[in-house]
Amino acid sequence: MTEELFRDDAYRRDCSARVTGVNECGIELDRTVFYPLGGGQPGDSGVFRLPAGDTLRVVDTRKGNGAGDILHLLESPPHGGLLGKQVEALVDWERRHRLMRMHTLLHLLCVLIPAGVTGGSVRDGSGRLDFDLPDSVLEKTALTEQLNRLISEDHAVHSRWIDDAELAAHPELVRTMSVKPPSGQGRVRLVEIESLDLQPCGGTHVASTGEIGPVVVKKIEKKGKHNRRVNVAFA
Repeated sequence: MTEELFRDDAYRRDCSARVTGVNECGIELDRTVFYPLGGGQPGDSGVFRLPAGDTLRVVDTRKGNGAGDILHLLESPPHGGLLGKQVEALVDWERRHRLMRMHTLLHLLCVLIPAGVTGGSVRDGSGRLDFDLPDSVLEKTALTEQLNRLISEDHAVHSRWIDDAELAAHPELVRTMSVKPPSGQGRVRLVEIESLDLQPCGGTHVASTGEIGPVVVKKIEKKGKHNRRVNVAFA
């Protein structure tokens, strides 16, 4: 099982780790700062530095085959001699930070649109959420102004853990209709934007909304009778 250092410290950019698994696509570590694809957020990229000074390019990060394992996909096939070696894992911080800003922005979008979320995607510089809205009165200019107001108010962002029983007792915390937060593992991670939002989420986020920066609602689309897609981007 890979120790997920990014869960409690999204700002940690590197770590020393030991290679615990090697296959034709990539390697697994005993601990990592690399976030794996999930919850609508892309997997991290970056580099591994070997003791001899060589580097390995990590092009993506995914969940491994074993429960709790994380697989770092490499630009070139790894060699078996890596097993047991120590590496320095360095995440592509500029890209990760943009994803953190965008993921937090999508939480703000949930604040402004009180409807169930039917889908979503975090991208590098843009993102989208789909809402269960049969009759929509959403308007791009108004939403853009409201989002930038919440950003400028600089609300603090925190995470904490609750147990499965507490989540079951508060079903209103779950906003996503298509994907439910994982249960049965004993605990669930909540992300809170102070005075605005609280919901289960395993992704990485900035420490305050002011860090997101100026944004714009690019497009609002009708995607079926009960679905409205809101596309956002950094301004």
